[in-house]
Amino acid sequence: MSANIVAILVLLALFYFPIYSPVSALSSNYYDKTCPQLEKTVTSTVQKATTNDKTVPAALLRMHFHDCFIKGCDASVLLASKGKKKAEKDGPPNVSLHAFYVIDNAKKAVEALCPGVVSCADILALAARDAVTLSGGPTWDVPKGRKDGRISQAIDTRQLPAPTFNISQLQQSFSQRGLSMEDLVALSGGHTLGFSHCSSFQNRIHKFNATHDIDPSMNPSFAASLRSVCPANNKAKNAGATLDSSTATFDNAYYKLLLQGKSLFSSDQALLTAPKTKNLVSKFAASQKAFEKAFVQSMIKMSSISGNGQEIRLDCKVVN
Repeated sequence: MSANIVAILVLLALFYFPIYSPVSALSSNYYDKTCPQLEKTVTSTVQKATTNDKTVPAALLRMHFHDCFIKGCDASVLLASKGKKKAEKDGPPNVSLHAFYVIDNAKKAVEALCPGVVSCADILALAARDAVTLSGGPTWDVPKGRKDGRISQAIDTRQLPAPTFNISQLQQSFSQRGLSMEDLVALSGGHTLGFSHCSSFQNRIHKFNATHDIDPSMNPSFAASLRSVCPANNKAKNAGATLDSSTATFDNAYYKLLLQGKSLFSSDQALLTAPKTKNLVSKFAASQKAFEKAFVQSMIKMSSISGNGQEIRLDCKVVN
């Protein structure tokens, strides 16, 4: 086989199977000299928003995850749609994202201190960390130095792992982004915060398969409570359920409930279908400390996925 053909095959492989890699230039002290008040400013903004709306931490954590899983952590999820060109935030999996105003407010405050220095992608990464910490979870040094991307397409949201995914689909989605099975289980623990609409778990409580109306892996009384909130022909736009029993507190309750058959998504239940991930679920259910340590490591890893960033946006909603 000629060298030219080999080169073409390599290029094709990269095109169809994109490789995500960590951003090499990231550093926890990236803005120490150029914007020393950055972290304090972002934390203050997130804290103020959380005081007024307890759903903000879950929203910011989910927003960061959805940003990093499409084209890397480049704040593409923050860009607004332009005419008929729908941006990521208007893709089907992202229409329920909210609290974008928190990032906008943080950006304005940071711009007032350090004009044109800090990327929206870095502000989002910091806000996600603060969301966890302010909810009683761990803190960590966020590596910084991301650039903001200029491309955001709603169609790309099809790349996000769906709540209906099985374990092999989840493993593939995470491994394509350089994330391991341990990262998968640890990051799934982010479901300790937040709320889900009925549509994301309807498949488990109505017409599950030809034999069962309800997913037999679900706790029967838990399934019954979900069916009362989400009937088969549910028309209530905001109907749904909290993701765990302590929805505003970052803890390991998610894993404990998962072992009891009280998880919402098929993708949650899927973690119990492979020995390695099941063992990790049991480990994190037994130890909050072990979960927090793994979560921090996986968050740093995920938030370092290389993006297509090229600029420092002055307004997070539009390219410069």
